[in-house]
Amino acid sequence: MNTLGKPAKSAQETLSTTPHPTPLIDPALMVKLEQMELVSRKIFRGRMKGERRSRRKGQSVEFADFRNYVAGDDLRFVDWNMYARLDKLFLKLFLEEEDLHFYTLIDVSESMQFGRPTKLHYAKQLAASLGYIGLCRSDRVKIEPLIGSKQNSVPVFRGRKNLWEMMKYLEELPTGSDVSLTQAVRSFCLRNAGKGILLLITDLMDKSGYQEALKYLVAQQMDVYLIHILSQEEIDPDITGDLKLVDCEDADVAEISVSQRLIDRYRGTLANFIEQARDFSSKRGIVYTMTSTERSVDRLVARYLRQRGLVR
Repeated sequence: MNTLGKPAKSAQETLSTTPHPTPLIDPALMVKLEQMELVSRKIFRGRMKGERRSRRKGQSVEFADFRNYVAGDDLRFVDWNMYARLDKLFLKLFLEEEDLHFYTLIDVSESMQFGRPTKLHYAKQLAASLGYIGLCRSDRVKIEPLIGSKQNSVPVFRGRKNLWEMMKYLEELPTGSDVSLTQAVRSFCLRNAGKGILLLITDLMDKSGYQEALKYLVAQQMDVYLIHILSQEEIDPDITGDLKLVDCEDADVAEISVSQRLIDRYRGTLANFIEQARDFSSKRGIVYTMTSTERSVDRLVARYLRQRGLVR
């Protein structure tokens, strides 16, 4: 079984898909986020000066190191005091400030509107938190719903002054996309050739599979992170009896009789699905993280994403 079926909607589940009242970023969390920064495993040369320290040596005002002078180097950066003492030419190196492109792709398919809170609301909270870190460091933040080629112009947010505009944009994201994950990611890749950090937030529940979509992202040569979101109801279903399941995206129907044996089989299938996604990602240099909507965004960012190197 390559992918899991989409969850069906019952009357009880419909209640769980109503808008969640909690804010996208808790004010107490904002204070913590301001102390963090997004980190790229690769060095990308930005177009504008930002507020982060690059591993490249540049020409800012903050001294970093010396190196031997090489013919053709700019004489303005020669340390003449050291030359007077050692009779050798050394060049002063400085830390360079750079900006970062931070892209977040959010799966907005019907299956993402399942759970309490919904997976989509959780994805928005995560995008808002990481986006705020980027804004505090003057990175270029771009958040895009995966709706394919019908995508309108997507704004780029930069600087703290754009926080509320970014929040409003997230609140109003279109939902219910009927485009496959592969089609939507391919559309993004064709429209965005820039380098930087790319975060994909999705439940990976697509009957056509997720593998091709991830291959497209790897081909972009970006620093790719995958957040695999599942609701607690999907991880540990509490259902019994004879049920008629209706796929929330294509109306496919399945009638089942729920027993403990079936629940155990489901859990085994889910564990295998998660392990396959993790293995597929790691073999291609994608940093994979699976999370439940029950885990706080605060804990996910400050602990798990810090361990995986996305923030520090």
